[in-house]
Amino acid sequence: MLRYKTRINRGRDSRVLLEGILMFLQVKDITKTFDKQTVLSGINADIQKGELVCILGPSGCGKTTLLRIIAGLETPTSGQIFIDGNDATKLPPSKRNFGIVFQSYALFPNMTVIGNILFGLQQKKGFSKEEMYEKASESLRMVDLFEHKDKYPRQLSGGMQQRTALARAIALSPGFLLLDEPLSALDAKVRARLRTEIRDIQKSLKITAIMVTHDQEEALTMADRIIVMNNSRVEQIGTPREIYDSPATPFVANFIGSMNFFEGKGEVSAIRPENVIIAEDGNKFDTVVEIKELEFKGPLTRVHGVLSNKTQIYLDITSEKADRLSLVENGSLFVRMPQEHLITYHERIAG
Repeated sequence: MLRYKTRINRGRDSRVLLEGILMFLQVKDITKTFDKQTVLSGINADIQKGELVCILGPSGCGKTTLLRIIAGLETPTSGQIFIDGNDATKLPPSKRNFGIVFQSYALFPNMTVIGNILFGLQQKKGFSKEEMYEKASESLRMVDLFEHKDKYPRQLSGGMQQRTALARAIALSPGFLLLDEPLSALDAKVRARLRTEIRDIQKSLKITAIMVTHDQEEALTMADRIIVMNNSRVEQIGTPREIYDSPATPFVANFIGSMNFFEGKGEVSAIRPENVIIAEDGNKFDTVVEIKELEFKGPLTRVHGVLSNKTQIYLDITSEKADRLSLVENGSLFVRMPQEHLITYHERIAG
């Protein structure tokens, strides 16, 4: 496949082609400091057209600041932002052609649902009243809210308010969509439903989307790729499967899903709880685990145990198997840790 890279400091005509794909949005060596505190340090990321990319990390890691720099709402201390191959670092937000959905919805309480969407369209010149109404109506149909168009935000549930905010963003036909913790204020069932709805709309529109979240489940279920951040830096960029199966650092391993860690001389071994195998025909080569607690999780049961050296270990098995083996607290079992599922790190475990 074609692979080359041109220089990126030649202004408007600069292009970067990697693996035959022109990147739609590029973050190049972005650093941001506030009052001598570094909140972003040398961030690099390439985002392809039509991707949904999640920026994932704990509170305070810099993910929202990165999103605001992409939007032009913050200025980087150094580095560049390229949109569709053009240097957009100094472009104001109004010139970047994005739609944005905030955690707080940011709806006007004195306007109806369709009024909120029309207000956004009125800020863009070139549309007739009929065209604006048609665009607003189309976006509301897309989020299944057209029949609620004459209601006020206070008359809507939290999920419906968030869908209104999404409709307002996509009505403008933006080049890309920015989502800042859009689902964190909603309850679990509504979040799960809206995850699917947002993903379906993003795919149907083929729009490039960048979503900030601290929720690993959101990132794993929605994203084409995930940018994992910690302490102002990028720890790993990859597909959900790559991030989960092959975490690049102990931090990523510990932050995404559950992970068992076993410290040795100068290195740390790690394995997912579902990859630890119970040896029903235990022998002297297997590891003995003392069962401390059995945590029922519906179809799965988590076994909390300790090894002979008092190291904690977790196993995830089907609840049916837990019943069949008659596992009980304070009992014991034999386990095996397949070599193909063990990951070794030559650094300390991140908290």
